[in-house]
Amino acid sequence: MKPLVPVSAPARVALGAGFFAMFVAAWAGVTYSGYVPPLFLASPGQTLMSGWSLLTEYGFLGDILVTIGRVVGGFLIASALGVPLGLMMGAFKPVEAFFEPFVSFARYLPASAFIPLLILWVGIGEAQKLSLIFIGSFFQIVIMVSVIAGGTRMDLVEAAYTLGAKSRGIVKRVILPSSAPLVMETLRLVLGWAWTYVIVAELIGASSGIGHMIMDSQRLLDTGQMIFGIVLIGLIGLVTDFLFKAANRWLFPWASI
Repeated sequence: MKPLVPVSAPARVALGAGFFAMFVAAWAGVTYSGYVPPLFLASPGQTLMSGWSLLTEYGFLGDILVTIGRVVGGFLIASALGVPLGLMMGAFKPVEAFFEPFVSFARYLPASAFIPLLILWVGIGEAQKLSLIFIGSFFQIVIMVSVIAGGTRMDLVEAAYTLGAKSRGIVKRVILPSSAPLVMETLRLVLGWAWTYVIVAELIGASSGIGHMIMDSQRLLDTGQMIFGIVLIGLIGLVTDFLFKAANRWLFPWASI
């Protein structure tokens, strides 16, 4: 082991799978041994049985699709507005000076604190969930993209000016290609936060979704269903994480050169 020395792809897979195996083994050990009662922590087997029951008897697949749709919808709206604004702030300092104080202020406001207001303004329907995801994601995207765009190497910008580029060309030919891979990584991170916001939104005033199922299971003291819902969110997030990384390598191959 040496600092910053990468490992091979097979070794990475083996190490990652190894930790998951250790985690499940520890979970099985404390539950099957009776050290932790089933009321507080269901065993891996009971969790799988509860998940299978949810999918085959209670139509849980519909809740999963509803939650995914909410996350994707709110995240896409936040990205479509936040990325261009962040790029403008990073590229043009007057724009940054105008927007950054408010964006920096707003990004510290906890999105969950807006739930009572959102219910009052738009009710408990889909608009409330999408608005919460938007509030929680938009300002984070803006400030992070702004920092990325503002960190573009000045020697590249000066070289472009020397070759006759104008402001629009600098943004299009220098700042965008330089920032795009890191912007994609930023979106990958913020998507994980969006999942947190949607579950919080579904815990209050929702009649469908993974968060709604978890709350119903809590009332029934069914830890197997609760854990299955939590694990499922992690698995969906893991899949989207890999998809983002693959898309980043495919869209921006120059970033890995």
